[in-house]
Amino acid sequence: MTDEILNRIARESGVADIVHALSDRLSPTDLQSLLLEVYRTKAARISPAELLARYEHDRFVRPSALGAEAMSAFDQLAWSLLPADYDALGLSPLCPLGTSSVVGTVDQNKVVSAVRTGEVVADSTNVLALECALRRRALLSDPATRRTPVCLATSQEQVRAQGLGEGHTAHFRLLALCAANRDAGSFAFESSTLVEHITYLGALVGRVQPGWRLDVAVTDLAGRSEHLERQVLGPLTERLPGATVRSYPDRPSGRGYYVDACYKLFARREDGVSLELGDGGCTTWTRQLLSNDKERLVIGGLGVERLLAGGG
Repeated sequence: MTDEILNRIARESGVADIVHALSDRLSPTDLQSLLLEVYRTKAARISPAELLARYEHDRFVRPSALGAEAMSAFDQLAWSLLPADYDALGLSPLCPLGTSSVVGTVDQNKVVSAVRTGEVVADSTNVLALECALRRRALLSDPATRRTPVCLATSQEQVRAQGLGEGHTAHFRLLALCAANRDAGSFAFESSTLVEHITYLGALVGRVQPGWRLDVAVTDLAGRSEHLERQVLGPLTERLPGATVRSYPDRPSGRGYYVDACYKLFARREDGVSLELGDGGCTTWTRQLLSNDKERLVIGGLGVERLLAGGG
């Protein structure tokens, strides 16, 4: 929200620093009670005609262009190919307030914040990271299980507050992966997980769009080119025959979000058009959540609707 808007609201309300008054002076419970009453009052004034008009024009609530049957069929395929050590979770559509900005370092204005101290899920990998941290914390309490990995997956609608372009709804489906464990040394856990994630996502692309040519672009973020060549690019070349597997040193995005290494998953359609389908890499999220520098986390995601719709 711009300063101009905030200044106008302050003038009209007669409260000089209304943001401070609401966020700092009111307890979270009192602020929630106030906002609930505000929205209850506003909802009571909405006519059926106004409700229908909002449903027709609000990009946050319009249905997906893809039908439920296609989504369901994809999920069945995804779970049938999911590696055996992964748990497929059905996440809540809500997560704690701050999940995207604290875990994923995304500006809160890009997220749909909710009244009851929560927010709508904007990136399932952020929520899976929270679940990984809880499970890893329990495993760390016993020396016998402290090196037991936690591997999670979900397929869920995401909602982003920023515009996604003309003709797009504010929500889209993401197949998300997270794997957490303790540092195994020599970049071993991270490398094997990157290979596992990319191989799995590549297999899904091949099953859904068999005529597309996969392009895997891996970026070194920490001077680990030798490790990546030997432990990631080499194995992926063997596991994904026919795919292009390459280094991507000039990747412009993801630096500061990912550490050590990250990747982009592209595909070239039969007509020659190249599409970006997936993204992933190593993060520090469980390290921060558990205050433990030995913890490691690798995430990945695949845009389901872009894959199913052929990029349309």
